[in-house]
Amino acid sequence: MVLKVLFIGDIVGSTGRKALKASLAELKSKYQPHIIIANGENAASGRGITSAIANEFFNWGIHGITLGNHTWDNKDIFEFIDDESRMIRPANFPPGTPGRGYTVIKANGKQLAIVNLQGRTFLPAIDCPFRAADEIVEELRQKNKCILVDFHAEATSEKIAMGWHLEGRVSMVVGTHTHVQSNDDTILPGGTAYITDTGMVGSKEGVLGMQREAVLYKFQTQLPARFQVDEGKWQLHAVCVDMDEETGKARKIQKIRMYEDEWRMD
Repeated sequence: MVLKVLFIGDIVGSTGRKALKASLAELKSKYQPHIIIANGENAASGRGITSAIANEFFNWGIHGITLGNHTWDNKDIFEFIDDESRMIRPANFPPGTPGRGYTVIKANGKQLAIVNLQGRTFLPAIDCPFRAADEIVEELRQKNKCILVDFHAEATSEKIAMGWHLEGRVSMVVGTHTHVQSNDDTILPGGTAYITDTGMVGSKEGVLGMQREAVLYKFQTQLPARFQVDEGKWQLHAVCVDMDEETGKARKIQKIRMYEDEWRMD
């Protein structure tokens, strides 16, 4: 039996939410995923997420939400993160941090364990994601064959290292955070689907989803600038992975690139 998982990259602000809403029906029709997971850490004005937005995603058909280094940027998160079992934040945040770092999603008669980890290179110093991964994956593997890991990290090398670290132990390792879809989608020898960065859902006319004028100003002047979500035409990046439910090994990984005025699958 096959479990088809659709993982959607970082959703950035209102433009990203618009793209997600416009695209989901077509994505479901084409790929027939059993479970859909999305990274929502930039969903509220480019930083953080609110309960209203999370519920909107769930109502549209998203089954699980992962987060990242912007988890706490919207204060509303503290009001609901402990009660929302379908949403996870990086598991290697310090002990006592609100929320959970992993969970099990059940939908359409299928089951998928999901884990969220955050890198440490060029990001705040937190607990070791590799040690956290070892502990969590060992626990999850006792009752779960199919496991997805969202590794929210800046450095390409750290992401690739995590892919090899978990190779053969999880079904898929998908990178998030840099908002640019990489071209290294593959299935590692042990049966783990891998991509360094899934990409993002947001404006294709800005810089990583933000208005390009402010970003250019900061680069050119080195002065502070307020970044705001760009409202230009959108793009959606995702991956679809077929998993063997008996072994947990990935059979196939497909990159998805969808645009407001056209769409294609690489």
